[in-house]
Amino acid sequence: MGPMQQELSMDGAGVGGPGGASWYGARPSDPDAVLAGLDPEQRAVATALHGPVCVLAGAGTGKTRAITHRIAYGVRTGVFQPQQVLAVTFTARAAGEMRGRLRQLGADGVQARTFHSAALRQLQYFWPRAVGGEVPRLLERKVQLVAEAAGRSGLRVQRSELRDLTSEIEWAKVTQIVPDDYPVAVAKAGRDAPRDASEITRVYAAYEQAKRDRNVIDFEDVLLLTAAILEDRPEIAERVRGQYRHFTVDEYQDVSPLQQRLLDQWTGGGAGAGLCVVGDASQTIYSFTGATPDYLLNFRTKHPDATVVKLVRDYRSTPQVVHLANGLLGHARGEAARHRLELVSQRPSGPEPVYLEYPDEPAEAEATAYRIKELIEQGVRPSEIAVLFRTNGMSEIYEQALADLGLAYQLKGAERFFERPEVREAGLLLRGAARAGSDPLTADAPDLAAQVRAVLATRGFTATAPAGSGAVRERWESLAALVRLAEEFEAGRRAAGEPADLPAYVAELDARAAAQHAPAVEGVTLASLHAAKGLEWDAVFLVGLTEGTLPIIYAKTDEQLEEERRLLYVGVTRARAHLSLSWALARSPGGRAGRKPTRFLDGLRPGSGAGGSRTGARGGAEGSGERSAARRAPRGPVRCRVCGRTLTEAVERKLRRCEDCPSTMDEGLYERLREWRSRRAKEQGVPAYVVFTDATLMAIAEDVPASVAELTQISGVGAMKLDKYGADVLSLCSGEDPEVEQAAESDDPSGEVDAGLAEDESENSPEK
Repeated sequence: MGPMQQELSMDGAGVGGPGGASWYGARPSDPDAVLAGLDPEQRAVATALHGPVCVLAGAGTGKTRAITHRIAYGVRTGVFQPQQVLAVTFTARAAGEMRGRLRQLGADGVQARTFHSAALRQLQYFWPRAVGGEVPRLLERKVQLVAEAAGRSGLRVQRSELRDLTSEIEWAKVTQIVPDDYPVAVAKAGRDAPRDASEITRVYAAYEQAKRDRNVIDFEDVLLLTAAILEDRPEIAERVRGQYRHFTVDEYQDVSPLQQRLLDQWTGGGAGAGLCVVGDASQTIYSFTGATPDYLLNFRTKHPDATVVKLVRDYRSTPQVVHLANGLLGHARGEAARHRLELVSQRPSGPEPVYLEYPDEPAEAEATAYRIKELIEQGVRPSEIAVLFRTNGMSEIYEQALADLGLAYQLKGAERFFERPEVREAGLLLRGAARAGSDPLTADAPDLAAQVRAVLATRGFTATAPAGSGAVRERWESLAALVRLAEEFEAGRRAAGEPADLPAYVAELDARAAAQHAPAVEGVTLASLHAAKGLEWDAVFLVGLTEGTLPIIYAKTDEQLEEERRLLYVGVTRARAHLSLSWALARSPGGRAGRKPTRFLDGLRPGSGAGGSRTGARGGAEGSGERSAARRAPRGPVRCRVCGRTLTEAVERKLRRCEDCPSTMDEGLYERLREWRSRRAKEQGVPAYVVFTDATLMAIAEDVPASVAELTQISGVGAMKLDKYGADVLSLCSGEDPEVEQAAESDDPSGEVDAGLAEDESENSPEK
């Protein structure tokens, strides 16, 4: 019997053997110790051991803490047998986190898996006796077979269309729609199909036939076939229900009809005595994949005797962030809105959310990067900062902006930490050093962290990070994460009065790898709003918040628009303290400034009353007062002034030349501009980039404008900046010293100069 089969063996052994003591501290031996530190609502969840139980948990309210303590308390009290508990999540990362927490609480032997992982193990075990023969091979990627099916159907499909066709087939399967029923179903759902419904029907049918011809199954088939076996073979269903008597389903608002069908078979439907579900209808953001909050919203109807607990104490975010999150939901409509949870922050007061408007996307990205650099200089760790956007295609400009400032970043969705080649190699080296005992590499190291540094130094680890953000930097960041983990491991073991040596550390790495619980890499996170679900950071920058992007242009129905609102809500609730929301009026420098900030912020951001008036930039590099200047700027593609090539990079577009083309910059003027900017920034008490960014100063020094009209052609010089700094800049460009002119004007008894400046500043004040 293989490892897959052992999980479902009826001897009760299950998987997940005994583990060592957690480095977070000793495990509690008293069941009531598991309840220590829980708030009243979390404690109510933990002690509700007899289902059905429904936990409505708002963002940041400690739902994972509540349900893992519930499982651990059930195990400690003897109500749950560990091998009879199955906790189901939606991502391998979430399952890994849950396994890690259960291990720390002493609940070894409890299964925490994704729907697909749990179903696949059951399918592999029961297929030979229910169907016979070997289980069909699992098709890990559909795209190639979908392309073949399209060809068989006589359709010419572009490569870019294949993903959409694949997603449409996945949606049909998780909503349990067969090919012949697809046209009616897609019309009833009001879904925008990527092609004519009859064409998709043909491709879908051909895809299913191609799988049968090759004896392969896809991930949706894993759920479908497992549910079918349990439905058709009552004796097998009883074996599964005998093995697993207690089920916990996380993120229940994202369950699809196919997943619910399988869950009903696992639990036997009916009263659901061993079922605990956890979710938040306000965080339903995957309807396009077939997920629906209906099962969560109707749980009490299906189970009238269910225990319902609401978690609303928000331990993640400051009152300012929570106030905005509650305000977003306060304007929501629909069934989910009627079940919204009003969060109550448990944290001290923090900074107000910042609303920023920029003339174009490069300006938005550049200013965001500068503000991130400023936060890092103030002590915020890069790994505690995230830039979140609506679509993955928006990442490139922020990658470039961060790279221009030498800031490391990581794209969410990259290779898992313990699967990276450098981490696997480091693990082998550390394991060898631990076995050797008297390895000369570690002989003189005074502590565990020093031993780890010494071993990793043989593969290029240094105390300081390499420059840049390419593969070399990414490799260093991975090794540095292992060093930081060693430091944390050592501190935790010492606090628990336990030894911290290399063998124990290697065992901890192995346990973490098994739990897929990776330490954070020191880099700013770039992620889509969908990918950010379930994560949190000290500082979050929500960018590109314009109509047509959020809500996305293809969101037409009321429910689609409400899901876009929920997506913004998810983004807002990722922030612990610092929250920035920004948008750009044009895509490119000089483009038409016709964009509007997202409707979801109407009535919430300052200055956005019923009329939807604009809010000025607060601390940003380019402000909303620059709309008129943006309209006057030249439109169309920006070409290099030297070679004529169309420019695509943000800095190149601002300079109007390729990076490699010769510069005509007046170095002396550039230095004078920098000195002048430093004085102005110090006078105003703002960062230097708020006056002008480096790229804008470089562009001025290359163009050397001689008039207001020429100055306004430079990206980054808008109406507000022109009013405040235009005269100074033109004086510097003409070789004069604006300080001398200002000293002479200060003798003017009318005071018109000072009064005019004060008026300009008051009109653009955030308080107005």
